[in-house]
Amino acid sequence: MPQVRFEIEAICPQTGARAGKLHTPHGIVETPVFMPVGTQGTVKGVMPRDIAEDTGAQIILSNTYHLYLRPGHLLIEKLGGLHRFMDWPGAILTDSGGFQVFSLSQLRKVTEEGVIFRSHLNGDPHTFTPGSTVDVQISLGSDILMVLDECLEYPASHEAARRSMSRTIRWAEESFLHYRKRLEQKPEAGALFPIVQGSMFSDLRQQCVESLLALDADGYAIGGLSVGEPRPLSHEMAGISAALLPKEKPRYVMGVGMPEELIEYVALGVDMMDCVMPSRNARNGCLFTRQGKLIIKQAQYRDDNAPIDSACTCYACRRFSRAYLRHLFQAGEMLYCTLGTIHNLHWYLDIMREIRIAILAGAFPALLNRWRSSAQ
Repeated sequence: MPQVRFEIEAICPQTGARAGKLHTPHGIVETPVFMPVGTQGTVKGVMPRDIAEDTGAQIILSNTYHLYLRPGHLLIEKLGGLHRFMDWPGAILTDSGGFQVFSLSQLRKVTEEGVIFRSHLNGDPHTFTPGSTVDVQISLGSDILMVLDECLEYPASHEAARRSMSRTIRWAEESFLHYRKRLEQKPEAGALFPIVQGSMFSDLRQQCVESLLALDADGYAIGGLSVGEPRPLSHEMAGISAALLPKEKPRYVMGVGMPEELIEYVALGVDMMDCVMPSRNARNGCLFTRQGKLIIKQAQYRDDNAPIDSACTCYACRRFSRAYLRHLFQAGEMLYCTLGTIHNLHWYLDIMREIRIAILAGAFPALLNRWRSSAQ
């Protein structure tokens, strides 16, 4: 029995947008879903209880690279796994750490066997291989694991992208070979997703998908986006990749999620997304509302008694004024980051709930048109 099972509840006939349920060992995740990012085992500044209760999140993402370096996956395993370690009741997806390693351009070397890199913390040498990143994530106890892949910056030549894609395919095959051996010892290990790469070349994306389908994974991810390319190109590559992936499996686009883009990715048939934008923007004073971005430090909010967004029901909007939030931000108080992050995540997840309801009700095209009209 697979550890993760995907149940499709409705498909929009005009667009292919899907509503479903992702069954995991730590509960059901209703899709389409936006996953808050808890890089180091925490969504910065927010209690896990509040993430679950006030934003309604059912799944979060944590980062293999950071948890491997500190405090260490073996320590987390010894203390009962990541869910227990961070007291998170819902599902957890861990990325492979590949994106973080590849961002260390001066501190890493790519080989056919994996990536040799130096820690950004103290310079110590480490190696990630397709098998070792699976082992780390199994130790963490993730519900969904990701294979090690190579993520290129934009722009890249077709030849460089082809070599990188071929390496990603080989690594995925090695990851699954190792993963299936580990399942014999630990059948409760989470599901492993391969990642579609190919930079911004449609022929390479198609070739990558065709190769990864042979792995018969429980779900598939689309990577290599939001690396500096124009947004229309991101959407095009995501759409090409998603259309080729199995209809019965969940599709996850990695590292995307500007507010106005959420519904566009869903319209492409995407089920899962993640991005640091809502939490990072909140900490930097940018709050999202249905009327647009609200920059809380602006003087116009000094005596504004209104909530951040009158249509929002999060704790920050129910209890506090813009004037109070501005005061906290200007004073450098930690509470501002907590309240701002709760609001932005609640707002993002409210959008996803609205999208899901529209798909189930057969009203997604009308909602899509309204969002597109408001974005113009």
